[in-house]
Amino acid sequence: MVWWRLNPILVQNMKQKKLLTFLAEVAFASVSVSSMAAGPEDAMVKAGCTACHNKDRKVVGPSYKQIAAKYKGQDSVAKLMEKVRKGGSGVYGPVPMAPNPVAKISDADLKAAIEFILKN
Repeated sequence: MVWWRLNPILVQNMKQKKLLTFLAEVAFASVSVSSMAAGPEDAMVKAGCTACHNKDRKVVGPSYKQIAAKYKGQDSVAKLMEKVRKGGSGVYGPVPMAPNPVAKISDADLKAAIEFILKN
């Protein structure tokens, strides 16, 4: 006689465990793919950076190229993260930049965005 016919509860528990394992793997894979798909440019769009900044030309604030040129050769990621978080004015003109809290852009996304700007 086959063992699973003798113990249907054991078979049911095994099926549930396999299903839960499968669902967990699918959930993990979808989270991994979605976080990998979104890059620094997507994070900047989502946070609203592109309302005032552009890659090549000054809009309200400086272009990404202007920022990269100003800080070229400097280790300025931490400094720029603080500037973006606190906001301010006077560096590129009189128009102030509003503060950008963690609720608007995470520390990881902000760091990736700044590194992206400085490399391009």
